[in-house]
Amino acid sequence: MKSIQKIEHIGIAVQDIDVANRIYEQLLGIAPYQQETVESEGVITSFFQVGESKIELLAASTEESPIQKFLDTRGEGIHHIAFAVADIQKEMKRLATEGFQVLNTVPKVGADNKLVAFVHPKDTHGVLIELCQDIT
Repeated sequence: MKSIQKIEHIGIAVQDIDVANRIYEQLLGIAPYQQETVESEGVITSFFQVGESKIELLAASTEESPIQKFLDTRGEGIHHIAFAVADIQKEMKRLATEGFQVLNTVPKVGADNKLVAFVHPKDTHGVLIELCQDIT
């Protein structure tokens, strides 16, 4: 089995989740299928299903949120690319062995019923990579 299964979603940082939802509803011709707040990350997420992949809009729910820090330094735009994996712990170990800086020591619960872990963007040409595994 391949380590990386597919692009699970593309995360886009936005200042205002309601405004962004309206824009992406118009753009994609569909409504988001889910919106939730992940308190542990200080983020509000909204998901759009586009074929096999998804678009995740991310807005800060607190001033200390990593998303707010991203918005303050980089502005709105692509925040990360998420890849679906079958075994997140195995994939974290594989990437660490290959020299990538995995930002989490253990996976954490993320939005959309996923376990997640991140790979530092300095190792991937400036792109934050998220690994996602369905919580079963």
